[in-house]
Amino acid sequence: MIPDVNHTILFELVKALGAPRLFVRLLLALPQDVHRSELERLVEYIASETSPSDIRFFLDVWWEVMKHQEGQEDATVSMFGTLIRQHGCESSLDDGLQPPKRFKGDPGSLNDPAAATSLLVVLIEGLKQTYRSIALPHLRCYALANLVELLSVFTELQPEGSPLPVAEYLDKVSSVVSLWTSDTESQFHHRGLDEMVKEAERSMSLLSRAKLSREELFVGLDFLCSLLHAWGEELQGTLNSSEELCYESYRLLDTLTTFGKNLVCFSETRDLGEDETRVVLELTQITKDFLKEIGASLKSKGLDTNLVSSVAMTIIEQKLDRHMEMCSVFASEKAWAFSKDWVDCLVKNKALFQKPELVLKLLETLVNFAMLHQDKEARELQMQVTKAIVECYAELSLTDKNKVISGVLASWGGPGLSLNLQVVMEGFQEDLNVTFNQITKSVSDEGLTKAVASVARLTLLYPEATVKQVCNLAVVNLGAHQFLAQILCSFPALSFLETHNDPGRPRSLVVRCLEEAVWGRLSTAREEEQFLEFLAFLLQPSSAAPLVSPAEVTKAFVLPYLKSGSVQIELSLQILSKVLGIQSCSEEHWIKSCHLFPLLLSLCKLLDGYTKYWHQPRDQHFPSLETKDLVLNILCQLCEVVGPETAPSPELWVQSLAWLHRKVASLDWTVGLRLKKLYGDHFKNEVPATLFEICTLPEDEWTSQLLPAYGPGSGLLAWMECCCVSAALRETMLKLLTVNVDNPEEVNLFSKGFLVALIQVLPWCSQSEWKRLMHVVENLLQRQVLHVPYTLEYVQYMPLLNLRPFACYLQFSVLFLRGFQLLCSSSCSTWLPAEAWLHVVQLYCSSLTDLLGSVKSAAGPPSHSAEDRAPTQEVSFVCIQMFCHLLHVAAMLPDKGCSEPLVVVALEILSQYEVFSSADTSPSNTLRRANERHFLESITDNVGDEALRSTLLQKLSKLGARSAGEPA
Repeated sequence: MIPDVNHTILFELVKALGAPRLFVRLLLALPQDVHRSELERLVEYIASETSPSDIRFFLDVWWEVMKHQEGQEDATVSMFGTLIRQHGCESSLDDGLQPPKRFKGDPGSLNDPAAATSLLVVLIEGLKQTYRSIALPHLRCYALANLVELLSVFTELQPEGSPLPVAEYLDKVSSVVSLWTSDTESQFHHRGLDEMVKEAERSMSLLSRAKLSREELFVGLDFLCSLLHAWGEELQGTLNSSEELCYESYRLLDTLTTFGKNLVCFSETRDLGEDETRVVLELTQITKDFLKEIGASLKSKGLDTNLVSSVAMTIIEQKLDRHMEMCSVFASEKAWAFSKDWVDCLVKNKALFQKPELVLKLLETLVNFAMLHQDKEARELQMQVTKAIVECYAELSLTDKNKVISGVLASWGGPGLSLNLQVVMEGFQEDLNVTFNQITKSVSDEGLTKAVASVARLTLLYPEATVKQVCNLAVVNLGAHQFLAQILCSFPALSFLETHNDPGRPRSLVVRCLEEAVWGRLSTAREEEQFLEFLAFLLQPSSAAPLVSPAEVTKAFVLPYLKSGSVQIELSLQILSKVLGIQSCSEEHWIKSCHLFPLLLSLCKLLDGYTKYWHQPRDQHFPSLETKDLVLNILCQLCEVVGPETAPSPELWVQSLAWLHRKVASLDWTVGLRLKKLYGDHFKNEVPATLFEICTLPEDEWTSQLLPAYGPGSGLLAWMECCCVSAALRETMLKLLTVNVDNPEEVNLFSKGFLVALIQVLPWCSQSEWKRLMHVVENLLQRQVLHVPYTLEYVQYMPLLNLRPFACYLQFSVLFLRGFQLLCSSSCSTWLPAEAWLHVVQLYCSSLTDLLGSVKSAAGPPSHSAEDRAPTQEVSFVCIQMFCHLLHVAAMLPDKGCSEPLVVVALEILSQYEVFSSADTSPSNTLRRANERHFLESITDNVGDEALRSTLLQKLSKLGARSAGEPA
């Protein structure tokens, strides 16, 4: 298909048109055997009667062969290649080649290593044939540059996988563009910047698709060595006498510099023969000497900053080679930033900057500019650039947004961009309020993604203000706390630790925001509850990494407030209880970093304070008795998780225990008993000496101490206080108690002493401690160690019933009554402060509720069946007795506002009475119920508390109405 043309005319035509690139592309579209023969024909033509223009043309063709990349053909070359593939290629008969053949398949290309190598060898041979005809310095530079580039890139001299750093790459492209711009004779002088940059990039992006063999390499190195010997000195003189470099001389210096480094690396890393080593060393020295003689000013002439920035922006806008790397240079090069072209380039190419590292570099450049420029025009530019950066950031994935937020926090801390970028603050508060108003109105799983995206934008601009807003709304917006916690936990970057000029004590950003925005401002129980739940979610989110650590929370919200007088102490204790429930992720428990033994001592001091609870100064805040159980649970949890393994050494552990034991010695003796699990075998249980009078305590575990408050006869009080400490110690005390049940006098004395001790302990008991004592009472009653005679104060007639299964419950009720008779007697009238009565009544009522539950369990469900008789009359009788005892207690109580819990329990007893009495199917049931109702009304009429009396009478009247409506 190639016409039989006159090659002289063809070569002269291409040379005259200045179209070496087109020639090379058409040449490489031919089959392998043909394009080599055609190139050899060109070399043959150039070598005959060689002129400078011939040399120029040959070197241009060589240069284009090396720069050629597949896939960059224009329409003409593509059409030519298609024709070749479709119809084959016939060689001319008179060219001395093989007879014509029909070629099938792809044409040859540089992708075929054999084809590429053969072309490269032809080019070197061409230079060998023509180098004597090269006289002009710039052509000698051109020839040497081509040869050096070929030997550097298309041989094993090229280092593996070491691309030029992008900054150096940009400098080289810019240098080439600068040379073409200043050189009026350059073929690219009149081209636009876009074209020049594209061409410069081509010259920087040579791809080694094939490599010369070792033998061919050293043939080339020998040839290069001889050329440098022949031309070197003259070229040095010419270059040094020039004020400016031309493109060819620049290329030579650049390629020789790289080539020299490659030679050194090659000689150090390859196994070379003696002759090969000699050639490499000689060439290395010649190259070094040649470059050394070139003036430094010629080699390192500075580039115009505007040109470099224009080249970089052209690479980005045209998406040329390495344009993404150029985006990184563009984003961080402060000298270019905020020119009109720079801003336009950023705005037009936002899609290329949607990477976290680029967004961060742009932000750094933006902040740097804002710190130096505050005028109106600069602020407008800042607004424009900020908007563009935020739009890039908005397109990132949530993971990448977190990377950006991490970078912002690392650079500027909690204030983020607002620290130095005033334009961020303009309208930010309004934006913050509007965004969160919308979020809190659309609390749902569906709205979470949208909410996270909105908060991500605000967090980028002003992290700590955004976090504070979330924390505040989580507390004051009813029910929104978990949704807001989910939003916050979507940003693990916020787990950032601030140093605040103290690297040794980093602080959590989120914890600080909680302290400043919420802590100390919680005004209602509901807000405290939401704060606790919000904090719990941040500590243990359902599907994300924790945003705060237990140790950080403990140090911020617990340790500073565990002392009498602190108004936040109850909340702090609730927080400590929650964080102790979180498992430690490492072998070393996190509590170790929280001043463990001082923390234990603080809790012990709180427990000691409860022994004087009703005598604490009223003007000093002290946690309520309801909180005592929380303190006890926390202390128990700490004793469980803390052991010798948490100390750096066994010696330090023993020293710490001794320190705590010494401090606790000055507190109430019961506090030390609660630390037994912690003490282990290091210390015995220290108790009042009088406890040994009623217990057989083993001396290897127990030791006595003389306490002034525990005189003769106080042993039972000490025993009962031990029973309050824990369920385990309670069982130990019951086991070790010595009472001779065969001695009536001893049993009577024990029972009277027990009642007195019970009343002494009652006002200081927490709910859990009181329940432990109720178990003690039940145990002693069942064992018949405790004697509680049942009197018939509220029995009109002898009940002909089987009350034995309920004897214990009736004795319980009477015991409570006797206790209150003692407590309300004249001898104890000044013993209990007025504010203690409500607590005592609440404990009594909780026991009656438990007692009523036990009665129901013992009786089983009421049945209306005659065959399946339940003890309905017995339960009714027990309920009446409990009701009367309760009213008796109510009548004795001082008028201190204690009626509410009594009303609740009394109504509960009457309801239970109604259930069982109505289930009675005996013939006399109606009469008995009428008599019982009359009896209950007469008792209730004597209650002095008007509110209690009227409520109960109303309830009894309803019982009567229902009884009257039943069939006789």
